Order: sequence, then C-alpha cells, then structure tokens
Amino acid sequence: MFLSGIGSTSKGKLGKELTVEEGYEAARETGITILATLKAACGDLGRIKQFVKVHGMVNSTPEFNQHPQVINGFSDLMLEVFGEKGKHARAAVGHVSLPFDIAVEIEVIVELED
Repeated sequence: MFLSGIGSTSKGKLGKELTVEEGYEAARETGITILATLKAACGDLGRIKQFVKVHGMVNSTPEFNQHPQVINGFSDLMLEVFGEKGKHARAAVGHVSLPFDIAVEIEVIVELED
C-alpha cells in the first residue's frame, strides 16, 4: 500500500522557529495520523506485514542538518507499535518549504498481509 504525504499540524521551519525536539514531536504526531489513515484504508493494522519505505520531508532552513533526528520521531513510533515490522528503509531530507508551512510531511509504503 502506498500512502501519499501526510503533514503535521505543527507549522514552521526547523532551524528557525522550531527546535529539533519540536520537529521530533511533529514527526511523531504525523505518525499517529498515518496510523489512523492506514487503519481506515486497510481495516486492521494487524494486516501490516512490514513497513517498507518511508520518505520524511522536513521544512528547514538551508543551514539545518539534523533531518534524521527529526524523522526519528516517526521511525521510533513505528518501532514502538510494530516492533520488527516497523523497521523500514528511509530518506530524511530537508526542503526550503512545505505546503501550508507544515513542519514535516511523511509518505510511506507498507506491505500488507492477504
């Protein structure tokens, strides 16, 4: 299952208005929204066989370089919820802007059980 980008409700740029810790929380909050979206789409989170790929986008200043620490908020949550099934390949990249000035946007690919 491919899930297009879901954004945080937190707004602002990492390295300017937001700290790494606030970005981590924004990514974690985005993870909770993604879990709700996945549940609605597949009916049961127990059907998730494996998180395959995660693309984490961070709204940041050009000087900011701690994108992985921000997206860890999402990755850590998936490990807490799914254990080994929550492990995934991942990109954590910075962008000079994201829609509506959101702090974080995350897309995921998950493999489902039949």
